[in-house]
Amino acid sequence: MQQSHSVRPSGGRWAAAVLWACLPLFTCGLATPVTIGFAAYWLRNVWHFVAACVYFVGIGSFTISALAYAEFADIPEPLAVMVTLGLLLSWGGGVVHSGFLVPHMARARLRATPLPPHRPMEMGRRTTSPGQHHRPRTGQLEWVGHYRVLRELGRGGQGAVYLATAPNGTRVAVKVLHDLVDEVARKRFAREVDAARRVATFSTARLLDVSVSGQHPYIVSEYVEGPSLEQLVKKHGPRDEDGLTRLALATAGALAAIHKAGIVHRDFKPSNVLIGHDGPRVIDFGIAKALDQVTMTTGKMVGTPPYMSPEQLSGETVGPPSDVFSWASTIIFAATGRPAFGEDTVPAVFNRVLTIQPDLSSLPPALRGIVGACLNKRPDERPSASDVMLAIVH
Repeated sequence: MQQSHSVRPSGGRWAAAVLWACLPLFTCGLATPVTIGFAAYWLRNVWHFVAACVYFVGIGSFTISALAYAEFADIPEPLAVMVTLGLLLSWGGGVVHSGFLVPHMARARLRATPLPPHRPMEMGRRTTSPGQHHRPRTGQLEWVGHYRVLRELGRGGQGAVYLATAPNGTRVAVKVLHDLVDEVARKRFAREVDAARRVATFSTARLLDVSVSGQHPYIVSEYVEGPSLEQLVKKHGPRDEDGLTRLALATAGALAAIHKAGIVHRDFKPSNVLIGHDGPRVIDFGIAKALDQVTMTTGKMVGTPPYMSPEQLSGETVGPPSDVFSWASTIIFAATGRPAFGEDTVPAVFNRVLTIQPDLSSLPPALRGIVGACLNKRPDERPSASDVMLAIVH
Protein backbone atom coordinates (compact mmCIF):
# COMPACT_ATOMS: atom_id res chain seq x y z
CA MET A 1 0.00 0.00 0.00
CA GLN A 2 1.35 3.44 -0.90
CA GLN A 3 1.52 6.33 1.52
CA SER A 4 2.11 9.99 0.85
CA HIS A 5 3.69 13.05 2.41
CA SER A 6 1.21 15.85 3.10
CA VAL A 7 2.19 19.18 1.55
CA ARG A 8 1.33 22.45 3.29
CA PRO A 9 1.14 25.86 1.63
CA SER A 10 4.12 28.11 2.27
CA GLY A 11 3.85 31.46 4.03
CA GLY A 12 4.30 33.19 0.69
CA ARG A 13 1.31 31.36 -0.81
CA TRP A 14 -0.87 32.35 2.17
CA ALA A 15 0.26 35.98 1.92
CA ALA A 16 -0.45 36.06 -1.83
CA ALA A 17 -3.91 34.52 -1.29
CA VAL A 18 -4.80 37.07 1.42
CA LEU A 19 -3.57 39.97 -0.72
CA TRP A 20 -5.61 38.65 -3.63
CA ALA A 21 -8.72 38.43 -1.41
CA CYS A 22 -8.29 42.06 -0.28
CA LEU A 23 -8.47 43.48 -3.80
CA PRO A 24 -12.31 43.72 -3.88
CA LEU A 25 -12.23 45.53 -0.51
CA PHE A 26 -9.56 48.06 -1.49
CA THR A 27 -11.10 48.78 -4.91
CA CYS A 28 -14.73 49.15 -3.73
CA GLY A 29 -15.65 46.02 -5.67
CA LEU A 30 -14.26 47.20 -9.01
CA ALA A 31 -11.69 44.38 -9.04
CA THR A 32 -14.16 41.67 -8.02
CA PRO A 33 -14.82 40.30 -11.55
CA VAL A 34 -11.06 40.07 -12.12
CA THR A 35 -10.25 38.37 -8.80
CA ILE A 36 -13.07 35.83 -9.03
CA GLY A 37 -12.30 35.28 -12.72
CA PHE A 38 -8.71 34.47 -11.76
CA ALA A 39 -9.99 32.11 -9.07
CA ALA A 40 -12.09 30.33 -11.73
CA TYR A 41 -8.95 29.81 -13.82
CA TRP A 42 -6.66 28.91 -10.89
CA LEU A 43 -9.14 26.44 -9.38
CA ARG A 44 -10.45 25.26 -12.77
CA ASN A 45 -14.00 25.85 -11.53
CA VAL A 46 -16.83 26.75 -13.90
CA TRP A 47 -19.14 28.02 -11.14
CA HIS A 48 -16.65 30.65 -10.06
CA PHE A 49 -16.52 31.77 -13.69
CA VAL A 50 -20.32 32.16 -13.65
CA ALA A 51 -20.01 34.18 -10.44
CA ALA A 52 -17.36 36.39 -12.06
CA CYS A 53 -19.77 37.10 -14.91
CA VAL A 54 -22.50 38.10 -12.42
CA TYR A 55 -20.08 40.43 -10.63
CA PHE A 56 -19.07 41.87 -13.99
CA VAL A 57 -22.69 42.70 -14.82
CA GLY A 58 -23.16 44.36 -11.42
CA ILE A 59 -20.05 46.50 -11.50
CA GLY A 60 -20.50 47.16 -15.20
CA SER A 61 -23.98 48.64 -14.68
CA PHE A 62 -22.58 50.91 -11.95
CA THR A 63 -19.68 52.07 -14.11
CA ILE A 64 -21.84 52.78 -17.18
CA SER A 65 -24.38 54.74 -15.13
CA ALA A 66 -21.66 56.73 -13.37
CA LEU A 67 -20.21 57.72 -16.74
CA ALA A 68 -23.60 58.50 -18.29
CA TYR A 69 -24.79 60.96 -15.61
CA ALA A 70 -22.89 63.94 -14.25
CA GLU A 71 -24.53 63.69 -10.80
CA PHE A 72 -25.86 60.65 -8.97
CA ALA A 73 -29.06 62.62 -8.24
CA ASP A 74 -29.72 62.81 -11.99
CA ILE A 75 -30.04 59.02 -12.28
CA PRO A 76 -33.68 57.83 -12.40
CA GLU A 77 -34.69 56.22 -9.11
CA PRO A 78 -35.29 52.63 -10.41
CA LEU A 79 -31.93 52.70 -12.19
CA ALA A 80 -30.25 54.22 -9.14
CA VAL A 81 -31.53 51.34 -7.00
CA MET A 82 -30.23 48.76 -9.50
CA VAL A 83 -26.87 50.52 -9.78
CA THR A 84 -26.49 50.67 -6.00
CA LEU A 85 -27.36 46.99 -5.64
CA GLY A 86 -24.85 46.14 -8.36
CA LEU A 87 -22.09 48.03 -6.55
CA LEU A 88 -22.95 46.48 -3.18
CA LEU A 89 -23.11 43.00 -4.73
CA SER A 90 -19.67 43.35 -6.30
CA TRP A 91 -18.18 45.03 -3.23
CA GLY A 92 -19.65 43.08 -0.32
CA GLY A 93 -20.17 39.84 -2.21
CA GLY A 94 -16.65 40.01 -3.66
CA VAL A 95 -15.08 40.51 -0.23
CA VAL A 96 -17.00 37.57 1.31
CA HIS A 97 -16.51 35.33 -1.74
CA SER A 98 -12.76 36.05 -1.92
CA GLY A 99 -12.33 35.58 1.83
CA PHE A 100 -14.02 32.19 1.63
CA LEU A 101 -11.68 31.12 -1.19
CA VAL A 102 -8.41 32.12 0.55
CA PRO A 103 -7.55 28.60 1.86
CA HIS A 104 -8.56 27.02 -1.46
CA MET A 105 -6.34 29.44 -3.42
CA ALA A 106 -3.41 28.83 -1.08
CA ARG A 107 -3.69 25.05 -1.33
CA ALA A 108 -4.58 24.84 -5.04
CA ARG A 109 -2.27 22.63 -7.14
CA LEU A 110 -0.39 21.33 -4.12
CA ARG A 111 -0.18 17.56 -4.41
CA ALA A 112 0.76 14.93 -1.90
CA THR A 113 3.99 13.19 -2.83
CA PRO A 114 3.48 9.44 -2.75
CA LEU A 115 6.16 7.16 -1.45
CA PRO A 116 7.04 4.36 -3.86
CA PRO A 117 6.26 0.80 -2.88
CA HIS A 118 9.07 -1.59 -2.17
CA ARG A 119 9.91 -3.51 -5.32
CA PRO A 120 12.36 -6.42 -5.44
CA MET A 121 14.72 -6.11 -8.38
CA GLU A 122 14.60 -8.94 -10.84
CA MET A 123 17.90 -10.44 -11.88
CA GLY A 124 18.83 -9.86 -15.49
CA ARG A 125 16.42 -6.96 -15.96
CA ARG A 126 17.91 -3.58 -16.73
CA THR A 127 16.26 -0.72 -14.83
CA THR A 128 18.26 2.14 -16.27
CA SER A 129 19.93 2.85 -19.55
CA PRO A 130 23.65 2.00 -19.75
CA GLY A 131 25.81 4.35 -17.71
CA GLN A 132 22.72 6.15 -16.36
CA HIS A 133 23.01 7.16 -12.71
CA HIS A 134 20.48 9.98 -12.39
CA ARG A 135 18.54 10.02 -9.14
CA PRO A 136 15.21 11.75 -8.52
CA ARG A 137 15.20 14.69 -6.14
CA THR A 138 14.40 14.00 -2.49
CA GLY A 139 10.66 13.59 -2.01
CA GLN A 140 10.04 12.80 -5.70
CA LEU A 141 8.70 9.53 -7.03
CA GLU A 142 11.33 6.88 -7.72
CA TRP A 143 9.07 4.33 -9.40
CA VAL A 144 5.84 4.51 -11.39
CA GLY A 145 4.72 0.96 -11.98
CA HIS A 146 7.78 -0.83 -13.37
CA TYR A 147 9.23 2.41 -14.80
CA ARG A 148 12.12 3.97 -12.93
CA VAL A 149 11.84 7.77 -12.63
CA LEU A 150 14.87 9.85 -13.61
CA ARG A 151 13.47 13.35 -13.21
CA GLU A 152 10.32 15.45 -13.47
CA LEU A 153 9.69 16.99 -16.89
CA GLY A 154 6.69 19.14 -16.04
CA ARG A 155 3.49 19.49 -14.08
CA GLY A 156 0.05 20.72 -15.13
CA GLY A 157 -3.64 20.58 -14.32
CA GLN A 158 -4.01 16.94 -15.37
CA GLY A 159 -0.92 15.54 -13.67
CA ALA A 160 2.86 15.37 -13.55
CA VAL A 161 5.14 14.10 -16.34
CA TYR A 162 8.37 12.24 -15.60
CA LEU A 163 11.30 11.08 -17.67
CA ALA A 164 11.74 7.40 -16.81
CA THR A 165 13.36 4.24 -18.06
CA ALA A 166 11.48 1.10 -19.08
CA PRO A 167 12.73 -2.35 -17.98
CA ASN A 168 14.66 -2.67 -21.26
CA GLY A 169 16.46 0.65 -20.67
CA THR A 170 14.46 2.71 -23.18
CA ARG A 171 13.72 6.26 -22.05
CA VAL A 172 10.00 7.05 -21.92
CA ALA A 173 7.69 9.84 -20.71
CA VAL A 174 5.34 8.79 -17.90
CA LYS A 175 2.33 10.97 -17.08
CA VAL A 176 0.80 10.37 -13.64
CA LEU A 177 -2.81 11.59 -13.51
CA HIS A 178 -4.31 13.20 -10.46
CA ASP A 179 -8.08 13.07 -10.80
CA LEU A 180 -8.97 9.53 -11.88
CA VAL A 181 -10.15 8.32 -8.49
CA ASP A 182 -13.45 6.82 -9.62
CA GLU A 183 -13.46 3.24 -10.96
CA VAL A 184 -15.86 4.12 -13.80
CA ALA A 185 -13.63 7.02 -14.85
CA ARG A 186 -10.58 4.75 -14.82
CA LYS A 187 -12.24 2.19 -17.11
CA ARG A 188 -13.36 4.96 -19.48
CA PHE A 189 -9.82 6.33 -19.47
CA ALA A 190 -8.36 2.92 -20.31
CA ARG A 191 -10.75 2.59 -23.29
CA GLU A 192 -9.87 6.04 -24.61
CA VAL A 193 -6.14 5.45 -24.35
CA ASP A 194 -6.51 2.05 -26.02
CA ALA A 195 -8.20 3.81 -28.94
CA ALA A 196 -5.47 6.45 -28.99
CA ARG A 197 -2.80 3.74 -29.34
CA ARG A 198 -4.20 3.04 -32.82
CA VAL A 199 -3.29 6.53 -34.05
CA ALA A 200 -0.71 6.54 -36.85
CA THR A 201 2.66 7.75 -35.62
CA PHE A 202 2.99 10.57 -38.15
CA SER A 203 4.04 13.63 -36.07
CA THR A 204 2.67 12.14 -32.85
CA ALA A 205 4.36 10.64 -29.80
CA ARG A 206 3.39 6.95 -29.64
CA LEU A 207 1.45 5.73 -26.62
CA LEU A 208 3.23 2.67 -25.23
CA ASP A 209 1.48 1.64 -22.02
CA VAL A 210 -1.36 2.51 -19.66
CA SER A 211 -2.25 1.49 -16.11
CA VAL A 212 -5.42 2.34 -14.20
CA SER A 213 -4.69 0.18 -11.16
CA GLY A 214 -2.93 1.34 -8.02
CA GLN A 215 -3.11 4.70 -6.31
CA HIS A 216 -2.11 6.75 -9.36
CA PRO A 217 -3.18 5.90 -12.94
CA TYR A 218 -0.54 6.67 -15.55
CA ILE A 219 0.17 6.55 -19.26
CA VAL A 220 3.53 5.92 -20.91
CA SER A 221 4.48 7.48 -24.23
CA GLU A 222 7.49 7.78 -26.47
CA TYR A 223 9.96 10.31 -25.05
CA VAL A 224 10.57 13.20 -27.44
CA GLU A 225 13.76 15.04 -26.58
CA GLY A 226 13.24 18.72 -27.26
CA PRO A 227 11.32 21.78 -26.04
CA SER A 228 7.63 22.37 -26.44
CA LEU A 229 6.48 24.88 -29.04
CA GLU A 230 5.52 27.19 -26.18
CA GLN A 231 9.03 27.04 -24.69
CA LEU A 232 10.69 27.42 -28.10
CA VAL A 233 8.72 30.55 -29.02
CA LYS A 234 9.19 32.16 -25.61
CA LYS A 235 12.95 31.58 -25.77
CA HIS A 236 13.70 32.23 -29.45
CA GLY A 237 10.72 34.27 -30.63
CA PRO A 238 8.11 33.67 -33.36
CA ARG A 239 8.83 31.17 -36.15
CA ASP A 240 9.86 32.38 -39.59
CA GLU A 241 7.74 31.69 -42.67
CA ASP A 242 9.38 28.38 -43.61
CA GLY A 243 9.42 27.10 -40.05
CA LEU A 244 5.81 28.13 -39.56
CA THR A 245 4.69 26.37 -42.74
CA ARG A 246 6.48 23.14 -41.76
CA LEU A 247 4.95 23.35 -38.27
CA ALA A 248 1.46 23.93 -39.68
CA LEU A 249 1.72 21.02 -42.11
CA ALA A 250 3.13 18.55 -39.57
CA THR A 251 0.63 19.37 -36.82
CA ALA A 252 -2.31 19.35 -39.23
CA GLY A 253 -1.17 15.91 -40.37
CA ALA A 254 -0.97 14.75 -36.76
CA LEU A 255 -4.53 15.93 -36.14
CA ALA A 256 -5.72 14.21 -39.31
CA ALA A 257 -4.24 10.91 -38.04
CA ILE A 258 -5.79 11.43 -34.60
CA HIS A 259 -9.21 12.17 -36.07
CA LYS A 260 -8.99 9.21 -38.43
CA ALA A 261 -8.66 6.95 -35.37
CA GLY A 262 -11.90 8.42 -33.99
CA ILE A 263 -10.13 10.53 -31.35
CA VAL A 264 -10.67 14.21 -30.51
CA HIS A 265 -7.68 15.85 -28.84
CA ARG A 266 -9.68 18.53 -26.92
CA ASP A 267 -6.57 20.23 -25.54
CA PHE A 268 -4.42 21.11 -28.56
CA LYS A 269 -2.09 23.96 -27.57
CA PRO A 270 1.58 25.03 -27.89
CA SER A 271 2.68 23.11 -24.79
CA ASN A 272 1.27 19.91 -26.32
CA VAL A 273 3.47 20.21 -29.41
CA LEU A 274 7.03 19.03 -28.82
CA ILE A 275 9.79 20.02 -31.22
CA GLY A 276 11.99 16.95 -31.58
CA HIS A 277 15.10 16.46 -33.72
CA ASP A 278 12.91 14.95 -36.45
CA GLY A 279 10.18 17.60 -36.36
CA PRO A 280 7.06 18.50 -34.37
CA ARG A 281 5.25 15.81 -32.35
CA VAL A 282 1.74 16.18 -30.90
CA ILE A 283 1.25 14.73 -27.42
CA ASP A 284 -1.55 14.19 -24.87
CA PHE A 285 -4.16 13.15 -27.44
CA GLY A 286 -6.82 10.68 -26.36
CA ILE A 287 -6.93 11.53 -22.66
CA ALA A 288 -9.01 14.71 -22.40
CA LYS A 289 -12.32 13.02 -23.24
CA ALA A 290 -11.77 10.41 -20.56
CA LEU A 291 -11.10 13.20 -18.07
CA ASP A 292 -14.14 15.19 -19.18
CA GLN A 293 -16.63 13.41 -16.89
CA VAL A 294 -14.19 13.77 -13.99
CA THR A 295 -13.97 17.51 -14.51
CA MET A 296 -17.77 17.80 -14.44
CA THR A 297 -17.77 16.52 -10.87
CA THR A 298 -14.65 18.40 -9.69
CA GLY A 299 -15.55 21.69 -11.39
CA LYS A 300 -12.33 21.86 -13.41
CA MET A 301 -12.16 22.75 -17.09
CA VAL A 302 -10.87 20.49 -19.85
CA GLY A 303 -8.78 22.72 -22.05
CA THR A 304 -6.69 25.88 -21.82
CA PRO A 305 -8.77 29.10 -22.14
CA PRO A 306 -6.77 30.92 -24.88
CA TYR A 307 -6.86 27.78 -27.08
CA MET A 308 -10.39 26.50 -26.41
CA SER A 309 -13.01 26.54 -29.17
CA PRO A 310 -16.36 28.36 -28.94
CA GLU A 311 -18.22 25.05 -28.63
CA GLN A 312 -16.08 24.03 -25.66
CA LEU A 313 -17.10 27.24 -23.89
CA SER A 314 -20.79 27.06 -24.80
CA GLY A 315 -21.23 23.40 -23.84
CA GLU A 316 -22.03 22.20 -27.37
CA THR A 317 -20.84 18.91 -28.84
CA VAL A 318 -17.06 18.87 -29.17
CA GLY A 319 -15.70 17.08 -32.23
CA PRO A 320 -12.75 17.30 -34.65
CA PRO A 321 -13.66 20.92 -35.66
CA SER A 322 -12.80 21.97 -32.11
CA ASP A 323 -9.23 20.71 -32.58
CA VAL A 324 -9.01 22.57 -35.89
CA PHE A 325 -9.95 25.83 -34.13
CA SER A 326 -7.32 25.20 -31.44
CA TRP A 327 -4.77 24.36 -34.16
CA ALA A 328 -5.34 27.75 -35.79
CA SER A 329 -4.93 29.53 -32.44
CA THR A 330 -1.67 27.63 -31.90
CA ILE A 331 -0.33 28.62 -35.33
CA ILE A 332 -1.07 32.29 -34.57
CA PHE A 333 0.88 31.93 -31.30
CA ALA A 334 3.82 30.45 -33.21
CA ALA A 335 3.72 33.37 -35.67
CA THR A 336 3.37 36.17 -33.11
CA GLY A 337 4.56 34.88 -29.74
CA ARG A 338 1.17 35.83 -28.26
CA PRO A 339 -2.09 33.88 -27.79
CA ALA A 340 -4.58 34.82 -30.49
CA PHE A 341 -7.27 35.74 -27.95
CA GLY A 342 -5.05 37.22 -25.23
CA GLU A 343 -4.15 35.82 -21.83
CA ASP A 344 -5.51 38.33 -19.31
CA THR A 345 -8.68 37.45 -17.37
CA VAL A 346 -10.60 34.28 -18.12
CA PRO A 347 -13.91 36.11 -18.81
CA ALA A 348 -12.16 38.47 -21.24
CA VAL A 349 -10.48 35.58 -23.09
CA PHE A 350 -13.75 33.65 -23.28
CA ASN A 351 -15.53 36.72 -24.68
CA ARG A 352 -12.92 37.14 -27.42
CA VAL A 353 -13.04 33.44 -28.35
CA LEU A 354 -16.82 33.70 -28.76
CA THR A 355 -17.04 37.08 -30.52
CA ILE A 356 -13.73 38.38 -31.91
CA GLN A 357 -11.86 37.43 -35.08
CA PRO A 358 -8.10 37.68 -34.33
CA ASP A 359 -5.60 39.62 -36.44
CA LEU A 360 -4.01 37.36 -39.08
CA SER A 361 -1.61 39.92 -40.58
CA SER A 362 1.44 38.29 -38.96
CA LEU A 363 0.83 35.04 -40.84
CA PRO A 364 2.41 34.32 -44.23
CA PRO A 365 -0.10 35.02 -47.05
CA ALA A 366 -0.25 31.30 -47.88
CA LEU A 367 -1.56 30.48 -44.40
CA ARG A 368 -3.94 33.38 -43.74
CA GLY A 369 -6.88 31.97 -45.67
CA ILE A 370 -6.83 28.47 -44.18
CA VAL A 371 -6.13 29.70 -40.63
CA GLY A 372 -8.98 32.19 -40.93
CA ALA A 373 -11.32 29.44 -42.12
CA CYS A 374 -10.35 27.28 -39.13
CA LEU A 375 -11.29 30.12 -36.77
CA ASN A 376 -14.89 30.24 -37.97
CA LYS A 377 -17.16 30.42 -34.92
CA ARG A 378 -19.44 27.78 -36.47
CA PRO A 379 -17.90 24.28 -36.22
CA ASP A 380 -19.67 22.93 -39.29
CA GLU A 381 -18.11 25.64 -41.46
CA ARG A 382 -14.50 24.83 -40.58
CA PRO A 383 -12.34 22.62 -42.82
CA SER A 384 -11.21 19.20 -41.64
CA ALA A 385 -7.59 18.58 -40.64
CA SER A 386 -7.08 16.69 -43.92
CA ASP A 387 -8.43 19.68 -45.86
CA VAL A 388 -6.03 21.92 -43.96
CA MET A 389 -3.10 19.75 -45.06
CA LEU A 390 -4.18 19.94 -48.69
CA ALA A 391 -4.66 23.71 -48.51
CA ILE A 392 -1.14 24.18 -47.13
CA VAL A 393 0.43 21.94 -49.78
CA HIS A 394 -1.42 23.65 -52.63
